[in-house]
Amino acid sequence: MTESLERFKNHLILNKKSSSSTVEAYVRDVKQFMEYCELSNLSKIKNKTITEYIDSLNKSQATKLRIIASLRAYFNYLIELGHCVDNPTNSIKFKKEKSSKLGVLEAGEIVLLLSQPSGDDFKSIRDKAMLELLYATGIKVSELLNVKICDLNLTIGILHLKNGEKERIVPIYPAAVKSLEDYIENARTAIVESEQEDLLFTNLNGKPMSRQGFWKIIKFYAQKAGIKQEITPQTLRHSFAAHLLENGAKLQDIKEMLGHSDISSTQVYAQFVKN
Repeated sequence: MTESLERFKNHLILNKKSSSSTVEAYVRDVKQFMEYCELSNLSKIKNKTITEYIDSLNKSQATKLRIIASLRAYFNYLIELGHCVDNPTNSIKFKKEKSSKLGVLEAGEIVLLLSQPSGDDFKSIRDKAMLELLYATGIKVSELLNVKICDLNLTIGILHLKNGEKERIVPIYPAAVKSLEDYIENARTAIVESEQEDLLFTNLNGKPMSRQGFWKIIKFYAQKAGIKQEITPQTLRHSFAAHLLENGAKLQDIKEMLGHSDISSTQVYAQFVKN
């Protein structure tokens, strides 16, 4: 492994808190692209070269999307170091394959979607935290928009939800925890000026966000990512459940995390995975 890739790997682990599987995939994807270009320095690569590389691969659409996400993360890393000005992957878009009836996104599409709010302005930081939390927990949009600061315990990575007499605790993966910490520490106080407001997320005026307002946010980033499938806030909830099942989670555990009262509501995801 080159010194550049070793530093990128450490960046993913230490700064991005990425999972071991994500780190392994990203480093492998970038290494293979370097070998294709016969270069170890990618700072001057153009999007045409990346497009030609992706087109040359005999891979599924989901894998191609993940490779784009890997390269995007690497070029963002180079930009942070000052070695690159623009990210050549930002203008690359590919047609989406036929979607499932449930409206479930491929894992690669999820990575691509979550990487779209990449700026350091308050709105981008807020939007990234919202998307990360929604996919990390599979909660409903109505729950997302009503999450309070006190519902989060980022030290141990959990979200506590209460709906009437029903309560549930949902774990939050490290990358989402990092995005939430970034939002709370660096953006929320600038957006939510009132100390009396206990909602975690608000609109840019510091008022409660509407479902329509959030729908516009998720639609904007889906279009920016080049995802052709019609996306609704429910899409991330469906994707959360389907991906957990694909990775071996038990149906009963997913039922509890989603807050379903009947297992039959959760079984639809098992049918999707079988197909």
